[in-house]
Amino acid sequence: MSSSPTFDHYLNYSEVTAEIAAACESYPQLAVCESIGRSHEGREIWCVSITQSSTGPASDKPAFWVDGNIHATEVSATSACLYLIQYLLGKYGADENVTRCLDTRAFYIVPRVNPDGAELFFSDKPKYLRSSTRPYPYDEEPIEGLVREDIDGDGRMLSMRIADSNGPWKPHPDEPRMLIKREPTEVGGTYYRLLPEGTLLNYDGVCLTVPQNKEGLDLNRNFPAHWRQEGEQHGAGPFPTSEPEVRALVAFIAEHRNITSGVTFHTFSGVLLRPYGTQADDAFPAEDLWTYETIGKKGTEMTGYPAISVYHDFRYHPKEVITGVFDDWMYDHFGLFAWTIEIWCPQREAGIACFGPDKPAEGYKFIDWYRDHPQEDDMKMLTWSDTALKGQGYIDWYPFDHPQLGAIELGGWDPMLAFRNPPPGRIEQEVAKFPGWLVWHALLSPRIVIQSAEVEPLGEGAYVVMVVILNEGYLPTYVTKRALATKVVRGVVATIELEECARLVSGKLREDVGQLEGRAYKSSGSFGWTSDPTEDRVKVQWTLVGKAGSRVKLEVSHERAGRQSIELILPEPQSGLELLPDITDIPK
Repeated sequence: MSSSPTFDHYLNYSEVTAEIAAACESYPQLAVCESIGRSHEGREIWCVSITQSSTGPASDKPAFWVDGNIHATEVSATSACLYLIQYLLGKYGADENVTRCLDTRAFYIVPRVNPDGAELFFSDKPKYLRSSTRPYPYDEEPIEGLVREDIDGDGRMLSMRIADSNGPWKPHPDEPRMLIKREPTEVGGTYYRLLPEGTLLNYDGVCLTVPQNKEGLDLNRNFPAHWRQEGEQHGAGPFPTSEPEVRALVAFIAEHRNITSGVTFHTFSGVLLRPYGTQADDAFPAEDLWTYETIGKKGTEMTGYPAISVYHDFRYHPKEVITGVFDDWMYDHFGLFAWTIEIWCPQREAGIACFGPDKPAEGYKFIDWYRDHPQEDDMKMLTWSDTALKGQGYIDWYPFDHPQLGAIELGGWDPMLAFRNPPPGRIEQEVAKFPGWLVWHALLSPRIVIQSAEVEPLGEGAYVVMVVILNEGYLPTYVTKRALATKVVRGVVATIELEECARLVSGKLREDVGQLEGRAYKSSGSFGWTSDPTEDRVKVQWTLVGKAGSRVKLEVSHERAGRQSIELILPEPQSGLELLPDITDIPK
């Protein structure tokens, strides 16, 4: 990061690149940057690997994945990633949890997955896209209907209020700035029709249409798990990972098998979302669901964000699901605990109870609220805009002579200031909520260590070599029961390497000793029948013939739980165990 990074504005691509380069230059022992691919328009997709290099490379440690800004306008997701980078680097050596985490684990952080869409958002003449700038499914501009743009040049894209006797909106009786729904049988009043601010192509004077952008992709519908074609899932792309941004993420995660969990930052709603998006909780292995709930409970405690199921609490329509999303893919295909963090909740800021962290009796309404909610909530939102946003979130209606529609009014909510991202003055306060939970989450990962290693002479040049391998992490080495069921994770591997003067008598040069449990599935109370067998450790033993003074190298590894090695010297019969002074061991 720069010497004194600030979070008082959102950063374009060049600024993000500069911040990442500065971080790696300032903390070379902790941070390394690489490009994991290029966007549709050819911009590099930067990934920052963070770990203490003196305790081993990132690839030899359990790792935690973080990304942001896959959707074009959700630029606070980039800020959250950059803040996490600053937090980890700045607190290493000063914060016990951060120091232990970077000594024993690693982070892979991609602050801006979709640089093209974000750059268009920051352009002089912005266009608000869902995701990529690549035309899809057709490479043609609309020939009629609304083109959303800033028609009065004030830098905002608000709403157009058009008087219409058949319009569905009317002014609130006590607050004429606010529009409320017209009663079903109501007639005889002043009514309006609302459209996003913009101009109209080929307007016939009668019909108002709102065509979709020609850039119709949603990159968070392009992941392989549960992917469906365009006819079933809008924005999915022609095939899974068809888009270079998604393909870069999928390839990196698939190749870095040390990743144990991850989050993707989005906006908005102020929630921690977990799979599944496509099916009910009873589809989970029970242990995975229990662990998700444990992690989510801690997330709510540390961030104030409710932890909820997409399928049960966050569907856009009760009869529909969304598919091809990141967190479903991470969990379903790799058996990794994955979350989507939706930054920022204006309703919670306004004091609307059902958006609070404690679940009310009637349940959550995060998505349903936009379909139907009490008028009192609108008034709370307006009061919040008037006070916290100094009147800039909701703009009083003002007249405008539209080139096609004539006399209309502009105003209403400024969605980019009030809803889509935290306003600039609130960026740091909001993104600062997450690093503590993410470090805690990363420290749950399995981690194998060599608990003890010894060599015992048997006489006549024969020796027994033993190593005890321990999983000191909370999670089992396989991470989830889903990973076991899909057979995507290998067990712990112990290898022995001998000098030419030695040979094995019993045992194998490479032993697959299976999985080691963690502490995740223990009961919350110690009862008379509680029993704790040592399923978290295993002993591996070899018999060999060799020459006293020769070296034996032992290595233990697990693709998700890390790697550790040790060297022993075959002792004289009376000398006992001797460890080399340059033993390669990752500190606990």
